[in-house]
Formats: sequence, structure tokens, C-alpha cells
Amino acid sequence: MRVQLLFAEIGSTTTVVTGFDRLDSDAPVLLGQGKAPTSVDRGDVRIGLEAALEDLKQNLGAGELSWGRFAAASSAAGGLRMSVHGLVYDMTVKAAREAALGAGANLCGITAGKMGSGDLDRMIASRPHIILIAGGVDHGEKETALHNAEAIRDALAGAGLKVPVLYAGNSAAREEVAALFEGTDLHLHITENVYPRIDELVVEPARRIIQDLFEVHITAAPGMDHLRDLVDGPILPVPGAVMEAAKLARERYGDLLVFDVGGATTDLHSVCSDSPEAGRMMIAPEPEAKRTVEGDLGVYVNRRQVRERGGKILDRTLGLESPDTDQAVEALPPLPQTEGEITLARELTFHAGRTALERHAGRYRELYSLSGKQRYAEGKDLTAVQTVIGTGGALTRLGAGGEILRRVLESGSGRELYPPKEARILLDRHYIMAAAGVISREYPVGAAALITASLET
Repeated sequence: MRVQLLFAEIGSTTTVVTGFDRLDSDAPVLLGQGKAPTSVDRGDVRIGLEAALEDLKQNLGAGELSWGRFAAASSAAGGLRMSVHGLVYDMTVKAAREAALGAGANLCGITAGKMGSGDLDRMIASRPHIILIAGGVDHGEKETALHNAEAIRDALAGAGLKVPVLYAGNSAAREEVAALFEGTDLHLHITENVYPRIDELVVEPARRIIQDLFEVHITAAPGMDHLRDLVDGPILPVPGAVMEAAKLARERYGDLLVFDVGGATTDLHSVCSDSPEAGRMMIAPEPEAKRTVEGDLGVYVNRRQVRERGGKILDRTLGLESPDTDQAVEALPPLPQTEGEITLARELTFHAGRTALERHAGRYRELYSLSGKQRYAEGKDLTAVQTVIGTGGALTRLGAGGEILRRVLESGSGRELYPPKEARILLDRHYIMAAAGVISREYPVGAAALITASLET
């Protein structure tokens, strides 16, 4: 049997391979899926990939399987770790942070201002896969960016590390930054300033380069060095792939917000513009496409932290005393089976989603001045969101995903810049958001149709 494209989602624990056909049409076909344990810890990712391929063949009833292209997304080998270094936290550092998170990275270090020896030691110890240097509006202050570029160069050389460096700061310093890296064996990439003017974010060019660099990192990570032996198409970080799918889905569903609740983390992706009301009161810019990752919110690995945040509310919902809730949380398996386990996992999903939305969304605030009380808006405005999408195993495989998201939307106090409570809620029932995001690079029409089929089935 021959398929047009195979897609592998290589997670920290599980590898899933999906077969697709007719992607170059508006009626693509999802042929089937196969899965197996990820084998990064065994030194060769091909072991898990080949086992997943065998499972796919069995599910398709195919003796042999061939394909035209093979693409992938991965969060294995620790995902993509980045450190970002800028001038002022609320300006260029924030812009650099948004570029990194939107590309699918996990941040392992952030600094503002000139880096000292302690900053450099922590950066080296965190073992980033990519280092992003920002700082200064175009033709403004450039000494901080130059200082940091030179300090990072020397620190990497001293540690014997060849980490790629991306410069996305003051355009007036580009030539001087390039000169600092001449004659070294470090890879320097230069792109547009992420904060070229006051109150303006330009993060998409940096995001694209970060995703391209990810392919270099992920195939050099332990156990992943043979990935290119099988995969000849694009490779993206899983969160970055979901962001690409969200941006594509916006064309059909309008301004949207995607919840991805997993076992270890909860990611939110919003692709939306400010509403006229909040936009007039906004005090600082936010990117149109924004991602936040909550590394302490998950329904299995981090279930204890979610339980703490649920507190007495979780006890009352479950009808249990606190010690009984604690015991149930401790005993919860990775894949809930019993009615009680499923009910508990659903409630943990709600509290993870509620907390993640609190952190992702902006809010209205009040400022007192000589002229009296003034109201302003701060953070990401979600009030124009028309569609809320749920993906990830917790929202798509436990049942009641739509009801959980509706409760999350209704959990605000009225001061938050949340989506309207009547926003449309859709679930990624085929669990293909990451696949569609990668596929969209070559087959945007087919990827859009796959998303529609998954959300509207």
C-alpha cells in the first residue's frame, strides 16, 4: 500500500504515525494511525518510529507500506530549549520571549540589560539549543546588545559549545554583531528586529528561523540523530506546529483560542486582534499570535500542582474530603479507566485550563491619578475571540471536553479579557492539529480541510 505522506508526532513518551492521501486536494484522506513508545532513551528514535509504522500497517491491513514524503513534529529529547536576552523586560525581552514561545520553544532563561558573569553561568548551565539576542529599537541604544553578543560568544567558546545564536535586535548594530562572530565556529543568524519601534512587535521572521533551526537541533539530540534517515520532510516543534494550525484555522473560524491540555503541560495559543473597546485602553502591544506554556499544569505528571490549585473547589465538585481527594490524585493512572478516574481527570483538566487562561489573558485595571480614576487594559485581549478549540488527549479523549471549556470561559470575574461566554467551542476529535500545522507548509488547502473535518465531525 502506498500513501502520499506519513506524519510522525514524536512525543516524550509516545510516537504516533498517521497516513494521509490526496493532500493536494480539498478532500484529503486520513487513512489511519499507529503508535508505539518513543525510543529516544534507547539511543535511536528509529526504533519507536518503525514500531509505530508496523502498528499503522496492521491497522491498515497492509502487508507493505510505502510513501511519497515523511514529515514530523517532535517534543522529544526535551523539546526545544531557548534562552532570550534583551534590553528592557517589558519591551525587547517581552518581544523576544513571544517570538520564542510562538515558535514552540520552552524558555530556559531570560535576562534584561547587560549580562553579568552569573547570567552567563546560568545560561551555559541551562544548555539552551538556541540563544536569542534582542535589544533596542532600530537606531536606538545598541551597547547592551553588543555587550551581550560579545559576552555570549566568549561564554560559548569557553564552554566548548556550538549553540546557534539568533540576533533580532537594533538593526543599526547588525554589522557590529556579525563582526563579533567572524572567525569563530559559532553559527550566527540575523533577522528583523523583534521590537523595531516603541509599541510595535515584529516576531514572525524570528519565529520562522527558530523553527528552521529546530530541525538542526532535533536531529542532533541524543537518540534523534537518525531521524533524517526516515523523515525527508519538514520537522517542527509540536507547539510550533499547533500554532501554525491555529493560524490556518483562523481563516475559517475567525479570531480563535486553542487549549492544549496535556499530561505535563498546558499550552494556550491565541490568534486574534484586539477588540475596539480594549484596544483603545491597551497600554502595551501584544502579538497577534501568542502562545503561553504552563509547565506546572498537567493532568498526570503535574497533577499534584493542579490539585493544589483546585483546592476546596475540587473537593466539593468530587464530593470528597481533602485526604480522599489527595489519595485519588496520587493513584490516578496515565490513562484513566474507571468512572471515578475519568471524573477526576476531567476536573483536573478544568482547573489546568482555568489557571492557564488566567495566565494567558489580559485584564482591565484601574489607575488613580490627579485627574481621577482611569481604566486601562493590560495583556492579551481575547474579547474578540469567536471560536475556542480544544486539542490534546485530556480534552479530546476523556469526553466532556466541550463542557469543560465552557466552564473555563465562565470562570472569570468580569475583569479579565476573556473570550465571550457564548464563543463557539470545537474539539480536535481526530487529534491532528500538530500534523495539520506541519502539512500546511506544503499543502495549505489539504491541511485546512483536515482541520475542518476534525473540528466539525
